[in-house]
Amino acid sequence: MPKAIWKDTVIAQAPADQVVLVEGNMYFPADAVDAAFLRSSDKQTVCGWKGTASYYDLVVDGELNKDAAWYYPAPKDAAIEIAGRIAFWRGVQVVD
Repeated sequence: MPKAIWKDTVIAQAPADQVVLVEGNMYFPADAVDAAFLRSSDKQTVCGWKGTASYYDLVVDGELNKDAAWYYPAPKDAAIEIAGRIAFWRGVQVVD
């Protein structure tokens, strides 16, 4: 079962058939992510084919990992499969 782990804490976990792999990143269903570790960020970036990404900071035991999770609130049609999903980076270990 794929998991996203930071600071020895499981941030997200979902059955493999519920995780979408795009450009080497695993996108977890939003309801598979523990929202207690997420804090909204003002950061946004734009991808030509996916659309505008928004970010979350991760906070675990008072430690901050700035903009370590991202999602596409309204992905373009070509990336509709990642709607309602969250991906991770910046030291977050994603394991199969």
